[in-house]
Parts: sequence; structure tokens; C-alpha cells
Amino acid sequence: MSWFPEYTIESAPAGSRRFMVATQDHLGYLPAATARWAASPHLLEAFGRVSAIFENGTLDPVAREVVVMTIATRNSCHVCVAMHTARLTALGAPAEVIEALRGAAPLADPRLDAIRVFTLRVLGAAGDVGDDALAAFLASGYTPQQALEVVLGIGTYTMSTLANRLTDAPLDDQLGAFAWHSAAA
Repeated sequence: MSWFPEYTIESAPAGSRRFMVATQDHLGYLPAATARWAASPHLLEAFGRVSAIFENGTLDPVAREVVVMTIATRNSCHVCVAMHTARLTALGAPAEVIEALRGAAPLADPRLDAIRVFTLRVLGAAGDVGDDALAAFLASGYTPQQALEVVLGIGTYTMSTLANRLTDAPLDDQLGAFAWHSAAA
């Protein structure tokens, strides 16, 4: 039993409909997670706004996805891992990068691993990473602005992973080929 119904665009609260339509138009289907999140128009609007801001930052698309996948695996969100595996695949990311991220393992690409490690350090230290961790991140070619964009990504996708887990969002058929089962599950 789910405490969160899967709304349709027609049955959803009025404040949720615009985001649901935009999501369906963008993906070509309405994810079950979005249908469950529709119980809170505020959550849908917040996620829509902050994810768009994160997407328009200065981190390149694969680096952004490293942040997202690091959070998704850390928080054991099977929906997020599948969705962002599909995104990485569409971006042409190497299979070994995708598999390492899905396994929460180090990446062979030093620059991508630097953002993965920095994301984990920010999470683990509640932002107080210390000078050495920040210096290592910056030495990998990132900027202070991008360090703060990592924080933005963490906030955005922590919201998403927690909402998916709280609502017990099922994996959509469209993502079946990218299914993931965490070691913690």
C-alpha cells in the first residue's frame, strides 16, 4: 500500500499540473515518481526550479551527472540511479564511468573522480570539508563557483532521492533497462 496516490494530470492538485505536463513533455511519459510527488505542488515546483538552475550552471553535463549519481547511490534511490544511468548513456558517457558510479566506486578519470570525491566529502562533513579537500577539488580544474554548484546539486538531488524513497516510487517501464539494486537494499 502506498500513502501517496499516483495522480494523473487531470486528477492532480491544480498547482501540480503545470510541472507534470512539463515533465511529460520533456520525457515523453509521466514518471510514477512525479505522479506521486504531485501530492505536493510545492515539492514539484521546488524541484523543477532548482533542477533547472543546476542544469544551467557551469559544470559540464557529465560532471553534473556524477554529482547526481553519487547522491543517488549514496541514498539508495533506485529510480534516480536508473533515470540518471539513462541520462549518462544518452550523453555518451563511457560504460566504465557509468558502472563505477552505479557501484559507488572510484572513477578512472581523475577530474570526474575529483567531483565524486568532493560530493561525498561535502555530504560527509555537512559542508565543512576543510582546506585540503577544497584545494584538491580546485586543483582538479574546478572553480569556487563549481564547488558551490556541487552544493546546489546535493540539495536538489537529495530532495529528489528522499521524495522518491518516501513515496516508494516504482521504477517506470521506460527505465527497466537501467534498473539498479543497491547493495544496501
